[in-house]
Amino acid sequence: MSDLLHPVPVARRRRPTERGRVLKGIALAVAMICALPMLAVLITALSGGTDTIAHLSQTVLPRYAGTTLLLVVLVSVGTFALGVGAAWLVTMTRFPGVRVFEVALVLPLAFPAYVLAYAYTHVLDHPGIVQTSLRAATGWGPRDYWFPDVRSVGGAAVMLILVLYPYVYLLARAAFLQQSATTFLAARALGANAWSAFFKISLPMARPAIAGGVLLAVMETIADFGTVAYFGVQTFATGIYTSWFSLADRGGAAQLALCLLSFALLLAFLERAQRGKAKYHDTARGQHRMNAMPLRGAAAVMAVMLCAVPVVLGAVLPVVILFSMGLGSEQDLLSPRYVGFVQNSLTLASIAALCTVAAAIAVGFFQRLHPGRLSFGSGYVARLGYAVPGGVIAVGLLVPFAAFDNALDGFMRAQFDISTGLLITGSIWLLVAAYMVRFLAAALGAYEGGQALVPMNMDAAARSLGQTPIGTLRRVHLPILAPSLLTALLIVFVDVMKELPATLIMRPFNFDTLAVQAYRLASDERLEGAAVPSLVIVAIGLLPVVLICRQVGRHHSK
Repeated sequence: MSDLLHPVPVARRRRPTERGRVLKGIALAVAMICALPMLAVLITALSGGTDTIAHLSQTVLPRYAGTTLLLVVLVSVGTFALGVGAAWLVTMTRFPGVRVFEVALVLPLAFPAYVLAYAYTHVLDHPGIVQTSLRAATGWGPRDYWFPDVRSVGGAAVMLILVLYPYVYLLARAAFLQQSATTFLAARALGANAWSAFFKISLPMARPAIAGGVLLAVMETIADFGTVAYFGVQTFATGIYTSWFSLADRGGAAQLALCLLSFALLLAFLERAQRGKAKYHDTARGQHRMNAMPLRGAAAVMAVMLCAVPVVLGAVLPVVILFSMGLGSEQDLLSPRYVGFVQNSLTLASIAALCTVAAAIAVGFFQRLHPGRLSFGSGYVARLGYAVPGGVIAVGLLVPFAAFDNALDGFMRAQFDISTGLLITGSIWLLVAAYMVRFLAAALGAYEGGQALVPMNMDAAARSLGQTPIGTLRRVHLPILAPSLLTALLIVFVDVMKELPATLIMRPFNFDTLAVQAYRLASDERLEGAAVPSLVIVAIGLLPVVLICRQVGRHHSK
């Protein structure tokens, strides 16, 4: 009552506004950091003149563009076929082991594509066990037979398909579960067989979700560096790395990055448009869902084989190969050198995960607290980083900060005869910023998914009880959102552990991670040694996949 009779001091009344301004400033700063790589690439590419791009267009640009587009087409078709086919089988049919396959089909998501490339090269290359056994059994010489070359565009596409089809599988499965049985049964009653009803009814209804999954796989494809670099496939990702390091051509690297950035942003726009359309295809609410069709005999055997192939090739067989390779290697995981790799990887992943989730909280809560063009614009810019390949982000951050470091060092030398060195570009903090830009969309998606479950009247109740916006966030939102935040932390942590191109370009001197060590050993054709850090990366990558599998199993039991 006394608070109502006596006016609140001015300092106390301004305090919530000041804290709100701090939150606004943090959210806008995060958006600016996310926009900086794209702006830097654009400015550097345009300031490089036309001579570089003209030379690139006459030499390597057509090859980079053609190979990248071919890889995109192959991965799109492959992930669509595997993801949609598997989702339809486990959702709409019943056969032996369907409950196991429903969860196991997600497991390849834990594997980086470059890890599969190392494993399958070890067994399928010319000195591998497959071709060696073939020559021993037939008596053929090296030139007496033809064998598919795993180090090719087709080989890279197969590796990417095996690890990326779960994106399509998860979204397609969710879409099929939401569909009503009414339209499908009506088509069957009008004389359409099961295949015709699937292609004319179920597939078009799930199209937005499927298209979103395929576009996510395509964005990961154009961002991939480890697989294509190891297989010698020349794409935009490898071209950027070659221009930056081998040729020391920053202008060329920026112009190649701009080409890739334009394509990536187009994909991001298409993915967001498809996600917006998906809400109009939820037709199962209040209606009867389709009953699964039991399969018997040859049909059941075929369904088991179709679901088993991606799981075996994408998860089981690579683990067996890598484990057998690791046993024969000279790498000691407990040696001080490997302990250093593990410490560096865990340090980077932990710091990046905490910073990224903190940035996601700031951007997400700012959107909730102050809905409007500014807040939603900052959220949109923060999400764009997921579509930008790591190599593009690395170039976009290194160019402006290297210029700043050089200018500061020149000024300090001239004025005080002191060399400051590379204060920013020589530290891990710029690398952490690159990780934040790259993976903020994933953390923001997990945070907003949990925040949607917190009704707005809880915010109003907290404010009526005297809580500031920051107090509402700390005492109301964060305790409720703890599971979502833990999921976001795990996703970003594992993504950072697997990330290769940005780490290769931006890591401080003599600061190597498990991914860099695996890439370096594989580049030296020491595949058995590369298996050891690869296995550690896969083991850590299983953490968020296990959470996804639990959600899949829990959803089915409801």
